[in-house]
Amino acid sequence: MYICIDIGGTKTLVAAVTNEGVISESVKFPTPKDYDDFLRELGIAVDGFKTKDFRAGTVGMPVTIFDRRRGIGVSFSNLPWRKVPIQRDLEKLFACPMLVENDAKLAALSESMLIKDYHKVLYITISTGIGEALVVNNEIITAIGDGGGRTMLFEYKGKMTPWEDFAGGRAIANTYGKPASEIHDPAIWKKISRNLTPGFLQLIAVLQPEVIVVGGGAGHYLARSKTHFLQI
Repeated sequence: MYICIDIGGTKTLVAAVTNEGVISESVKFPTPKDYDDFLRELGIAVDGFKTKDFRAGTVGMPVTIFDRRRGIGVSFSNLPWRKVPIQRDLEKLFACPMLVENDAKLAALSESMLIKDYHKVLYITISTGIGEALVVNNEIITAIGDGGGRTMLFEYKGKMTPWEDFAGGRAIANTYGKPASEIHDPAIWKKISRNLTPGFLQLIAVLQPEVIVVGGGAGHYLARSKTHFLQI
């Protein structure tokens, strides 16, 4: 049995997964802003699992600066955590080896393994913030994408602004007073799409992917724009 953890800026998902990749039990809880509180909440959540013995685990997290060699998350996009030894702490908590990686990169790898006709896959997640990752021949390109939409600057309302600050899920909720899942007006989605377009165009120009996969809580609803947003 394996333990899989998806740490988001808003919520954390935890699942026990069988050798066949089937989720046997899972739990969700709000991601605490304090790292020690997160470890405590994670321990409480997993205590409720029937499974107690894990062979290994993996963690996806919204890390923007990551010391992969030591498993230390230096800086995070939507969390105030700084220089947290997350790999060491989780290996201690679960008593098994843990693979720790940027969340968008792990999602990109999963999607690339499902898309068999393309070798160069760009994954863009529009959730609390915006993340991106590139996978080539089912291998994560670790040099690309950790910073996500925080490190891509565009002119917005007269000043240079991080892409996710005006186009991410949190920005959408702040602008329209409700999350993307509750927005059904195609006119609003057209405006949302316009804010997303600059980042997509830049990533396409620089990375030249064969295919783009859009994910994330807000990205799931992008089709409500009723048009191909890159043509707006």
